[in-house]
Amino acid sequence: MNTPHIPETHDSHWLAVRHGVLAGLAMLALLAPPGILGPGGALASAPVRVLPQATAVRSADLGGVEVSDDARLMARWIASTGDHTAMPFVLIDKRAARLYVFDAQARLVDNTAVLLGSAPGDDSVPGIGDKPIALVLPQERTTPAGRFAGQRGLNLDGEDVVWVDYDAAVSMHRVRANNPKERRLERLASDTADDNRISYGCINIPASFFDAHIATTFANQRAMVYVLPEQKSLQTVFGVPSQGHLAQMIK
Repeated sequence: MNTPHIPETHDSHWLAVRHGVLAGLAMLALLAPPGILGPGGALASAPVRVLPQATAVRSADLGGVEVSDDARLMARWIASTGDHTAMPFVLIDKRAARLYVFDAQARLVDNTAVLLGSAPGDDSVPGIGDKPIALVLPQERTTPAGRFAGQRGLNLDGEDVVWVDYDAAVSMHRVRANNPKERRLERLASDTADDNRISYGCINIPASFFDAHIATTFANQRAMVYVLPEQKSLQTVFGVPSQGHLAQMIK
């Protein structure tokens, strides 16, 4: 198991050093509230609810919200196959820079704009979680696409986050407006997704939305996180069939 990532800059989920921190981890384990510690390493894992048996839902309910074709297809596939194992799930549309939270019945609960990795791409650079942030190149700041079992945890600032791809140091967390030059809050509030690429790979979420929907969804359980690709296809990343094939499957 890997140790949690040590914050070095405003993207505090990144790891500067992975060794020689046992004393700090032990102190954090003593001081941190139970049930929200980072996965693995010297910190005890958060209690994880056993996932119930997967139950397919007829189709996803988007509640009339307009979404991209890929997001609609992905939500329908998740619901019809029961891939979310009868648990709530989060879907992130990277092209639209938008996050959707669904309940266990695949009904849309709410959605929000998010900030994503500044570099386009669907894969993390091997070993990126071990790199000091000063050595992370601009083209390496990607938000990886894929299916992840998200789990709530703590970074070493004591901030609660949801780990998405732990080994790559990618998490969902509240947006941090520490550097005014980055205009993170303004980027979230803008009408376009073109300016929502600013992070080192993590998914930055408005604080009020994180508290209302992300922290509560992952409070005592893991839940699935689906990050849609921006360069690859849904078929390549998830094995999702075409829209027409899926329609035949769920008739």
